[in-house]
Order: sequence, then structure tokens, then C-alpha cells
Amino acid sequence: MAGPTTAERGERQHLDSGPPRPPLLKRLPKPRTLVIVLVCLTLLGAGGVWVFYGSQWLRVERVTASGTRVLTPAQVVEAADVPVGSPLISVDTDVIEARLRRKLPRIDSVDVVRSWPHGIGLKVTERTPVLIAEKGGKFVEVDAKGVRYATVSRAPKGVPALELDVSPSAGLRRFGTGRLVREAVRVAGSLPAAVARDTRIVKVRSYDSISLELSGDRTVAWGSGEKGRAKARTLTALMKAAPEARHFDVSVPTAPASAGS
Repeated sequence: MAGPTTAERGERQHLDSGPPRPPLLKRLPKPRTLVIVLVCLTLLGAGGVWVFYGSQWLRVERVTASGTRVLTPAQVVEAADVPVGSPLISVDTDVIEARLRRKLPRIDSVDVVRSWPHGIGLKVTERTPVLIAEKGGKFVEVDAKGVRYATVSRAPKGVPALELDVSPSAGLRRFGTGRLVREAVRVAGSLPAAVARDTRIVKVRSYDSISLELSGDRTVAWGSGEKGRAKARTLTALMKAAPEARHFDVSVPTAPASAGS
């Protein structure tokens, strides 16, 4: 007996498969459920805002300062002028940092941090003098960036004096006093540790003529602030090779010189 034809088999498969089934639809939450969720989220948000801004729980009650050396913590706290009693989250830390640097130039950097739940911390880094310039019987401190930031009545120990012996010239008009001071600072920062301890004066006559006066009536012709590392290595070797010398010239580090008197 013959089997079903190809046409019959195709028709049977079509009948067995039936009409296409509609895709399953995701069940959406009921409108009432959505309203309840939105109300809850709104209440939570309003409660959070009230906790941070309206309640008495998270307000500034104390301000502390740390990291001071010459300044006192009380000076820093007073200059910061943090609004005690205000919400801790509303304190503008950037404004306080700018205010401190403006009122207290001795501060190089400051980090204002919130100390939850009631504190503000002022972490201060003071400038350190690398040179001191005499002016009117007092002394102006100069830091490693060339910033003249404070005037004191007594020179700090161990800090070399800066002498600007610059005549009005095209070089002074070109570089300016500020640039020459920064070059002197650059030289002071390049000195070998042993030489730095013995340096009494850094004298600037021009951009290319910077010299040192050391203890024991010794002098060093340094030249410009360029090639500081090479000059430092050369000076160290020169002093070891000629320990009795009193005058050293490393302005050209590849052709140094020394003299006994």
C-alpha cells in the first residue's frame, strides 16, 4: 500500500503545527503599586534631605587644625571662619581652603575634611624657608617655589641669606627680580647636603652670576641655576680633591677650578 504523497505530508504538518502562538507578555505592576512605590521614594528622599540639612544631628560643632609648626591651631581655626552650627554637608571646603591661603600666606596647602557627624578638620602644610632676605631690619622668608610669604623679626637658624646685588640693566629688565629670586632658590635646592649646611649667603648679581659664601671664608662661583646636578657633583669632587682651597668655580662644570686664597 502506497504511503502519503509529499503534498499530503506537508498538509498534515501544517495542521499539526496549528496557528502561531502569541508572545508571552510581561505582567506590569498595577497603577496602585506604582503610586505606592513613588510615594515611598519621595518620602525617603525628603527624609534624607531633612536629616542632612534640617535636623540637628549632622551640624558643625567643632573645628580642629593639625600640621602647624610656626602657626598655632587657634590661628588657623580663627582664619578658617567655619560656620559653626550650619549643616555639615553644606560647608564649602573649597571656599575655606582659599580663605586660609589668603589670610595666612605661610600656609602652602590645606585639606579641609568633614569628620562626621559633627567635625571639620583642617590639615595644614606650612611653607618652609630655603632663603631669607633682609629688609628694613627684618627678614623675609622665601620658600622653595620662590614665594616671599612672611616677614619675621629674627632670621631662622640654618637658612642662607639672599643678597640681590643686581645693577639696573637689560638683564634685570628681561628677567625681573622675581625670576632672579627663583633662580637663587633653584641653586639653593641643588646644593649637596654638606655644602648646604655650610652656606651662609646666596648672592645674585645677574641671571648667569650666582655665587655662594660658605663658612670658613670659602666662596663658590656657581653661575646660573642651570645644570645644577652636574655642578653639585663637580663641587663635591672638587672639595674632596682640594680640601684646603677657599675658592671654587663650577660655573662650567666640565672645566672647574679651585684656588687656595
